[in-house]
Amino acid sequence: MARKKSKANYFTQETEDYIVKYNNSEDYVYRDRIFSKYIHYPLYKLAENIIHTFKFYYLDTDAIEDLKHQIVSVIVEEKIMKFNPDYGAKAYSYFGTIIKRWLINYNNKNFKRLKRESSFEIYEESYEIDTEVEDTNSKTLTLLIDEWVDESYLKLNELFTKEKELQIADAVLTVFKTRHDLEILKKKALYIYIRNITECETPQLTKVISVLKQDFKSKYNRLLDLGLISNSSV
Repeated sequence: MARKKSKANYFTQETEDYIVKYNNSEDYVYRDRIFSKYIHYPLYKLAENIIHTFKFYYLDTDAIEDLKHQIVSVIVEEKIMKFNPDYGAKAYSYFGTIIKRWLINYNNKNFKRLKRESSFEIYEESYEIDTEVEDTNSKTLTLLIDEWVDESYLKLNELFTKEKELQIADAVLTVFKTRHDLEILKKKALYIYIRNITECETPQLTKVISVLKQDFKSKYNRLLDLGLISNSSV
């Protein structure tokens, strides 16, 4: 019998407990000690896994190693003190979402810079990928998708209550957010990609996509009624 892969065995309940102790303490010596021993490595590994899972490779750092340390620094300086387990989120999901969104912005910024500095041939190739992924030249539809993704991130906890569904929805939205950079264009391939990174079953993925699609279509139909976009399948 195959051994089931453990979920984030580097980031455990003990990690979360020490993050809470870190936030609740005013003793800088104690905080430095538990951060070095119990918190730094889990955050470092979480950053590493997200970088490689979602292929955030458009970097302006000399190496991915530098980026991982930069992410840990950002978490410690800006985000770690904001974690509160009383809000219901687990530390693994909370910091994973923060890292993913930070990397999306970081990755997109550097991808745009790379396109500006590259040859026309590379730019044209990127443009061809963009048009295939979006399946439309409509700027309105592009803005609609971007707005829908941002709003969906903010209300994930309203749309989904189960931890696994939240994880799947976050992955789906990340695919849409980074769609310009993806080389996966076929629906079946995207399904397999999302299933692999979330370790979910197809029925779970289908259910989550159905909810997200219904939410998107309500926005799409409003623009359609106003005549701001032309009719096409969604």
